[in-house]
Amino acid sequence: MLPPECSSEVLAGVLIGEQWLADGPPLEVINPSTEALIATVGGGNAETVELAVQSAAAAFAQWSTSTGALRAQVLRRIARGIQQNRQTLMALQSRNNGKPLAEAGLDVDDVIATFDYYADLAQGLDAAQDRDVELPVSDYAARLRREPCGVVALIVPWNFPMVTTAWKLAPALAAGCTVVLKPSEVTPLPELALARIILEAGLPAGVLNIVCGTGLAVGAPLSAHSQVAKISFTGSNAVGVQVMQRAAETVKGVSLELGGKSSLIVLEDADLELAVELTCGGGFYNAGQMCSATSRVLVAEHLADAFVAKVRARAQAIIVGDPFVDGVQMGALVNRAQYERVLAHIARGLASGARLECGGGRPQGLAQGFYVAPTVFTDVALDSSLWNEEIFGPVICIRSFGTEAEAIALANQGDFGLVATVVGRDRVAANRVADALQAGMVWINAPQVIFPQTAWGGYKQSSIGRELGPWGLAAFQELKHVVSAG
Repeated sequence: MLPPECSSEVLAGVLIGEQWLADGPPLEVINPSTEALIATVGGGNAETVELAVQSAAAAFAQWSTSTGALRAQVLRRIARGIQQNRQTLMALQSRNNGKPLAEAGLDVDDVIATFDYYADLAQGLDAAQDRDVELPVSDYAARLRREPCGVVALIVPWNFPMVTTAWKLAPALAAGCTVVLKPSEVTPLPELALARIILEAGLPAGVLNIVCGTGLAVGAPLSAHSQVAKISFTGSNAVGVQVMQRAAETVKGVSLELGGKSSLIVLEDADLELAVELTCGGGFYNAGQMCSATSRVLVAEHLADAFVAKVRARAQAIIVGDPFVDGVQMGALVNRAQYERVLAHIARGLASGARLECGGGRPQGLAQGFYVAPTVFTDVALDSSLWNEEIFGPVICIRSFGTEAEAIALANQGDFGLVATVVGRDRVAANRVADALQAGMVWINAPQVIFPQTAWGGYKQSSIGRELGPWGLAAFQELKHVVSAG
């Protein structure tokens, strides 16, 4: 397991087959809570990517023809290994990402559940293979095969290390694909620890290969590589476009999970206390660094004044600080670049005339670390960046609405459609609104709980394809029909 404190030793950030390498371009890993150096990781480049792809290609023949039952056994051993190392993984997650330990624990539990879920799906693959297809004639027969698509590249972000990796890696392994994984250069430590657990679970050499590094040094050549059959990317829309462009050069499959600017709608009969809790959870969990952050809050006019007052009080009561301190509810932003980006959004919002209800800068008493206080705006113009752009920080904007139709129109405005939340006592009305929203996931009177059994992805520019559920497995499979005469 990786050391929790800084060392002069350069940690290996490249895995080729069973060999760990540490002699590539160094990546400095910073603790966002203290701004101190945690570790230096040896990353990769185009040459390393080539070695990783060749390693995955060499392992494909054996792994792709293994039984679903065997792959299920490996996935279950991975899940148990993660469970046994839960506390260590939580600590690495909090130290490298800045999130409170309680949130890190939920992340690790999500990873365990995802590997267990795809073990169950892998277990069922053998019986479903070569399924007969009913045809309209009797002199032909057809059968359906689902086969792994090949070597796949998984490019994951920094906001949920291990979680996003599990959402991609577990179904890819279940399908029989071999993998080259590029963790975020910002948060490689939890991912590398997870990789060591996976290898200890008995995954054959070369099935999983890892190349840490920047997008330019590693992500670009990986996306363009002719032997990569499929890319699954989670990150910003700007980088997603670049991934897609490079993938187009060899016409490879692409799954993209990108940005969001999601809405939470408080209907006129909503439980106000519940609405406040869901608003703060949807906007401030993980310091707002979520593509699913419900940072646009729409509240019925007659509730608006009371609601804003309660949200302001609740936001000001959130305890921000060191993730290892008991009672801390929100940690730091992941690095200086993100910290400065969020503050720039807040400054533009103030300049545009939006009203700052609370927050807007560094919390008192926290002189070090990339901390931003929970921030609430009202009177936000519909054409402002605060309302339309993904901030990826602890910033929410509140507007009132007069009618249900107006709320739906405001929620559906924009380029994204990842998630939404509806709060209201009338289940018929709440479901009516949910059905009208252009979003891949809608919660009604519920926090942002995500189950491996439900699809993850959205409308418009929020995604191409879906993760999780059987759809996540299908994303790494090719369909083959075999038709016979006679």
